[in-house]
Amino acid sequence: MLLAIDIGNTNITLGLCDGASWLRQWRAHTNREQTADEYGILLKSLLHDAELDTAVTHIILSSVVPSLTATFSQACRQYLGHVPLEVGLHLDVGIGVATDHPAEVGVDRIVNAAAAYHLHPGPSIVVDMGTATKFDVVTAVGELVGGVIAPGLQLTADALTSRAAKLGQVALEAPPQAIGRNTIHAMQSGLILGYASLCEGIVARLKREHPDQGQPIRVLGTGGLIPLIARHTEMIDVVDPWLTLAGLRLIHERNGGAT
Repeated sequence: MLLAIDIGNTNITLGLCDGASWLRQWRAHTNREQTADEYGILLKSLLHDAELDTAVTHIILSSVVPSLTATFSQACRQYLGHVPLEVGLHLDVGIGVATDHPAEVGVDRIVNAAAAYHLHPGPSIVVDMGTATKFDVVTAVGELVGGVIAPGLQLTADALTSRAAKLGQVALEAPPQAIGRNTIHAMQSGLILGYASLCEGIVARLKREHPDQGQPIRVLGTGGLIPLIARHTEMIDVVDPWLTLAGLRLIHERNGGAT
């Protein structure tokens, strides 16, 4: 049974797959200060609560937080008894990375692109809403050719309230209408509807520049914050908050792994 782990700057997503389906999926806060022991206890606790303490036979790990990569690898070895397969371009990732500097591309972007290409064949754009919002362009022949990185929705909200003395924190939810008739609704309109418009504008530009323009280009939405925006725009064709885990599973299989 495969345990897939993706370490992001804000959240860590985990999933347990039996080869046919995901038995459990989790999302936890990223904490750079936690030790291997603390993360090991977390892993054991999640598996125990799912009554799958001894089910894990393989682990795959992707990380954009270098300080936690070794921490998690140690936790997996000591607490689960398995050395994780760490994602990088030394593996068969199932796609080509045709950017100027492939080694600089975050592994989360590569994993998402691989999932998009193999699960939804044809040209696509992946919109991943996390700490940053990433827009990645995948071609019909399976190449990640580049994309856009923008400040994430929560980061934008935090910046707004920290730099404007009279504006406080608001719930990240849409207001009743675009015209905010009070400060809270005005801020929510700018954050939620404004961010939806940002995404629509970027996607429209990427479609015009896509190497496969003229063909139908599927837009996939993923990441922990994607549900907040997806309901306020028609640009996203497929919403899959766990797309990264699916990509990890595919990469594990392509590199001789079993679940």
